[in-house]
Amino acid sequence: MADKLTRQTASDALPLWRFLLQRMHLSVRATDAATAFAFVARVGEVTAALGRGPDIDVRGEVVHLAVSTEPAVGVTEDDIAVGRSVDAVVAEMGLESEPSTLTVVEIAIDALDIDSVRPFWDAVLGWDVIARNDVQDPLRMGPAVWFQQMDEPRPQRNRIHLDVTVAHDEAAGRIERALAAGGHLVSDAEAPAFWILADPEGNEACVCTWQGRDPVPGD
Repeated sequence: MADKLTRQTASDALPLWRFLLQRMHLSVRATDAATAFAFVARVGEVTAALGRGPDIDVRGEVVHLAVSTEPAVGVTEDDIAVGRSVDAVVAEMGLESEPSTLTVVEIAIDALDIDSVRPFWDAVLGWDVIARNDVQDPLRMGPAVWFQQMDEPRPQRNRIHLDVTVAHDEAAGRIERALAAGGHLVSDAEAPAFWILADPEGNEACVCTWQGRDPVPGD
């Protein structure tokens, strides 16, 4: 199995794509739905020779693609090869990427006893438990649910928050709009990995990026 690349290496290798939650994502807007499906067909043709292809979701004229390698739980050179073959089709058809439309949402549940809480969510969602104790949709269509360890009960705080992962160059604008809409900054201590925001009643959301997460050489 190919080695997992660092987030920076993967991001640099596919400049049209964006790294969100262990996967490379690309969003392309076509002129119409017919062109969108023609794009998907061409992607299928060029990636067939590689023996693998991206996950693809089509909504009208917008096509979203994502690549990663399992069980490496990350991006490898094989994914870069797929991404570059897709990029060739994007150029061939005169399409453009729209990184500002990319968003991946996770639901985080704070729990004292994660082992007792997780099976409930696995059962009620009907999904699989995958890396990091996440409960994830095996089709990768719904948001993952992950569990954050609490040291003591926190009845005064919301114990569920959303992790909203965006393209690294979209985070500042997303935060600015959230603050203008009445939110406030709870903490930026871990930025640019994530910023903790809250709505006027204290319900929290973390705006997350890939940056600040790769190990520093020598550590």
